[in-house]
Amino acid sequence: MKTGYDFLTIGHITHDILNDRGRVSRFIGGAAFFSSFAVKRSGASLMVLSKLAKKDFGLLSQMREEGIEVIALPSTHTTSIENIFESEDVDRRKVNLLSQAEPFRLEEIPNVETKIFNLAGLFYGDIPPDMIGSLARKAAVGLDLQCMLRSSIGGSFSWSDWPEKRDYLPHITYLKADSLESRIITGNDDRREAAKMLQDWGAGEVLITHSSEVIVYDGTRVYSAPFNPSNLSGRTGRGDTCFASYMTRRLTHGIEESLSYAAALTSIKMEKPGPFLGTMEDVFRRMESLG
Repeated sequence: MKTGYDFLTIGHITHDILNDRGRVSRFIGGAAFFSSFAVKRSGASLMVLSKLAKKDFGLLSQMREEGIEVIALPSTHTTSIENIFESEDVDRRKVNLLSQAEPFRLEEIPNVETKIFNLAGLFYGDIPPDMIGSLARKAAVGLDLQCMLRSSIGGSFSWSDWPEKRDYLPHITYLKADSLESRIITGNDDRREAAKMLQDWGAGEVLITHSSEVIVYDGTRVYSAPFNPSNLSGRTGRGDTCFASYMTRRLTHGIEESLSYAAALTSIKMEKPGPFLGTMEDVFRRMESLG
């Protein structure tokens, strides 16, 4: 085990079902899964902490074959999600929770040096909010808002505001939301205005994804970059991939270049199911096509 990493990613690896207008397939998913490939393929080092049933530890093989270091903690269940797309609108889907792994605890976090804690939870409670302050005292924190806004009621997904948001957002260096989540937490349908509100409440850099583009607001300017996939067969994991690739590039580059990199990498990923398996050279070529 190394003693220092660029990222320590915390999140559940999932065994999921995709129903795309009647076409059903099974796949490995979860924010921690998709984000880890984007980080690794972008040249950064990482460790992933996950929880899943012992019988499902084999789901981690693709990550380990990629050279991603994974610590798997046993859980009674593995998180399993059913994603149902009934139209071509990638921003609208029905999601059912079939089973859920146990929450992470602060004492389970490995004592290693990292530049960024990537909190890649899937549901409220996966990552207790009171963990955030402790981690922020050690390194930058990247948070996907879905794990503070999304819950399950009888297996069906529900989204609700995060009451403690003003207490915890000041600890977040990088904050990610999609267009639905940004509206739920701010009450504002305008993504750019929502990003400004979230930054005003204390978050450092706010990234919001949409089917057409990704934006970032840093307190001074709204940056934007378009997506240009040739097809959307790999749309699942879009936001996780985009957020991770942005934070990775941001370790060594400015906001505008990092956002362009993330949009290009994510565009490539959306053209094929599964995690991003391209090269940085592929991304640079796509950046040129995005202008």
